[in-house]
Amino acid sequence: MKKEQVVHCQFSVWYPLFRAVTIRSVILPLPDNVKEYLLDDGTLVVSGREDPPSHAEEGSDNAEEIQWSDDENTTTLKAPEFPEFTAKVQEAISSLGGSVFPKLNWSAPRDAYWIAMNSSLKCKALSDIFLLFKSSDFITRDLTQPFIHCTDDSPDPSLDYELVLRKWCELIPGAEFRCFVKENKLIGISQRDYTQYYDHISKQHEEICRSIQEFFKKHIQYKFLDEDFVFDVYRDSRGKIWLIDFNPFGEVTDSLLFTWEELTSGTNLKGDQGEGEATEQDSPVFRCTNSEVTVQPSPYLSYRLPKDFVDLSTGEDVHKLIDFLKLLSFSRTNRSGIGRWPSTWLLIQLRYWSVLVLWLKDHHNTMLALAWA
Repeated sequence: MKKEQVVHCQFSVWYPLFRAVTIRSVILPLPDNVKEYLLDDGTLVVSGREDPPSHAEEGSDNAEEIQWSDDENTTTLKAPEFPEFTAKVQEAISSLGGSVFPKLNWSAPRDAYWIAMNSSLKCKALSDIFLLFKSSDFITRDLTQPFIHCTDDSPDPSLDYELVLRKWCELIPGAEFRCFVKENKLIGISQRDYTQYYDHISKQHEEICRSIQEFFKKHIQYKFLDEDFVFDVYRDSRGKIWLIDFNPFGEVTDSLLFTWEELTSGTNLKGDQGEGEATEQDSPVFRCTNSEVTVQPSPYLSYRLPKDFVDLSTGEDVHKLIDFLKLLSFSRTNRSGIGRWPSTWLLIQLRYWSVLVLWLKDHHNTMLALAWA
């Protein structure tokens, strides 16, 4: 994967070319001071409020001022304000119907949806966007390491960061698909939400594959700036295909139900075609979760776990593993003499983790699922 390919997948690069077949969006330049704010770990207060906090009317029961501290040296932490940028964002949100899906040049804060009050990426104000962006590792990667997996040694291209606001649409996860293109040929299609089983995908996979192929040949093939790339699509209830996004053809992009070794070498791809499916030479391989037995936990769950738990479950920190086993041994030998600790709940959790640690890397996804059981 080359740096030029990453640049070509920026939203502002491809959106003008495919505006007619994708979701309506507004692109705003990201000011340098906003970028600094997003990267500042010390600023915890979320800025970008649309309306100032309301104050109780004088004479009301709630008008009495609450004194939180007697320390005269106590300082109030205030978030920086971006009035001009805030006004532009709010104007753009209003023009898109009042609710938007935010992202930067490449990534959306999908790993941070859990922190929002609505557990969604649906945003109605800049404060909603800032909360997601400041909580997202994906956004931080966009801002700090956009070319991390590139193999060429050329200087990093200069980038102009942008805030992308997309009109909010209620997209059904079971209707999203990721498509892999090599040398301008569609070689693979994967169910996007591969952690769940969708009966309609299994039953209609030939029709879905055919409609995506037709969309690719009519709207995408030979029109994108590279010959190797990945694109995401959505198939609505009427069977119409919509373009969602472009991604680089490389390890920075999730290969879902494929492996990058398969996609780059072509190994095992031809053998996936079953009887009754299209046998044309250029027919892509279609993969979906075809049984409820293979349902897996969401890959974004790991971003909700404390880092110590993730390190423990993946075996990346042997010292944490040793400390955990010592704690487990202590709890078993001293269960009757330590009063209220550990509680029954904690003992159950410790038993969970004792099983998880034994499985470690080979069952990482299973461990994450059990941890949240």
